[in-house]
Amino acid sequence: MSRMSGADGPEDVDATFEQIVADLRAQGVGDRGTTPTEPDRDDPPPEQAAPAGPASTGWRETGTGWDETMFGSDPADVDDEEHFVPPEPPPLPKPRKGAFIVLLFFVLGLLLLIAPGVIGLSGTVGMALGMLALATGLALLLLRVRQGPPDGADPGNGAQV
Repeated sequence: MSRMSGADGPEDVDATFEQIVADLRAQGVGDRGTTPTEPDRDDPPPEQAAPAGPASTGWRETGTGWDETMFGSDPADVDDEEHFVPPEPPPLPKPRKGAFIVLLFFVLGLLLLIAPGVIGLSGTVGMALGMLALATGLALLLLRVRQGPPDGADPGNGAQV
């Protein structure tokens, strides 16, 4: 910071800063262990402060604890009548013939890439055929992805999940 003299700023910035800090300390700002010379208007007088009893949590006067207020009651305390039981999930759809073909291309491609000698091919031919098999499996997989609404759905009735 540059020291400026004149109408724009004080002549000695450090002395001015020290005076501001001394004034704040005289008011009790920044002193953690001492009380300010002037009590804050927001703080109640000491004789009006609520006594902190063994049941008081210190953050409010009710008997409800902070954990119970913020997180609700303990799930172990809830009766079985109120316990939510989710419904059974629907069964998984049966895989069709196309899924088995895609899986066959992936397995064959990985086998040709990892161990082409099992089939009796050289490494260069096995790598080329393995990459071709994996690409074919990926292409068939992407072609099987459905686009648009399901069969029999009305496309004009809004969003569907």
